[in-house]
Amino acid sequence: MSQKQDISFSVIPNPSPVPAAEREKLLAQGGFGTVFTDHMVTIEWTEGRGWHDAQVRARAPFSIDPASSVLHYAQEIFEGMKAYRAEGNSVTLFRPDQNARRFNLSAQRLAMPEVPEEVFLEAVERLVDIDRDWIPGADGSSLYVRPFMFANENFLGVRSSRNFVFCVIASPVGNYFKGGAKPLALWVSTEYTRAARGGTGEAKCGGNYAASLVAQMEATENGCDQVVFLDSAEHRWVEELGGMNIFFVMDDGSLLTTPLGTILRGITRDSVIQLAKAQGIDVKEAPYSFEQWQADAASGKLREVFACGTAAVIAPIGEVRHRGGSFTIGNGQSPVAEKLRDQLVGIQRGRVADTHGWLRTIK
Repeated sequence: MSQKQDISFSVIPNPSPVPAAEREKLLAQGGFGTVFTDHMVTIEWTEGRGWHDAQVRARAPFSIDPASSVLHYAQEIFEGMKAYRAEGNSVTLFRPDQNARRFNLSAQRLAMPEVPEEVFLEAVERLVDIDRDWIPGADGSSLYVRPFMFANENFLGVRSSRNFVFCVIASPVGNYFKGGAKPLALWVSTEYTRAARGGTGEAKCGGNYAASLVAQMEATENGCDQVVFLDSAEHRWVEELGGMNIFFVMDDGSLLTTPLGTILRGITRDSVIQLAKAQGIDVKEAPYSFEQWQADAASGKLREVFACGTAAVIAPIGEVRHRGGSFTIGNGQSPVAEKLRDQLVGIQRGRVADTHGWLRTIK
């Protein structure tokens, strides 16, 4: 567990923020992760001193030495979360405490210092508050918040760094997939794997995503939106997409999803499970083979498939392609996915009662 530590934040407002008129034009562009707000939060960690020098300041490039350990050994982790402009023009975060906890699980796996949960949350809230004018109000849009940490000691020996930087930046975003919410086409990777048991699959570290990029390129070359990975041991069991978890809706109304162990502990995934169970839907976390996936799609036993994650929320899957051919899912309709998405987005936007206590309001 992260140790409680008293940290005082100094606030140095950006002396040259983006003018309001230009900001509105940028917000209207939509897109994902290409436009950034005026500020960032940085906190430094030094062995023997702990966390210090917490600042809310103008967003600016880092200056790092060519021997900075992150450049050589990829000791880096991150989180992805969103701030929403809810009903009454209030600003909310969705389950940020879970992001803080997962961030520290990633830190443990990468031999990095944990960030006290209250410090993580304060850093996020301070950035969202000072840049709240950057939160778009259009339907499907939000402020994507990216907390991350990297090793920053200048050395070439193979060991954990003695210096780290924690930073939070933010980007106004629209729909993750171009064209909005339409059924996705998936490419099943039979050559590449994302993670192995005992590896870093459960950690949200950049190396996992770097390893997935060649498979994602293969998916794009085959006309698909996303890649789905099979397990590394048998190349048989469905694990997760390059950046999202996956759910299967069966003909008896139950949901099936990949168990934890080598996949990311998705916060949207956990939210879907809780929402489904609250509706009386049976949810199983169990292995599911690619062969069974094809057979169930052909027989009609499988009615829907959808992916979920912070960026895309819930996205239905319509077609699956692989080296041996392709197959479609159900009849093109996704009522279960749509109902869960409407409920989840409704909670995030303040349109549906938050009976789970998931929202955190920034006043």
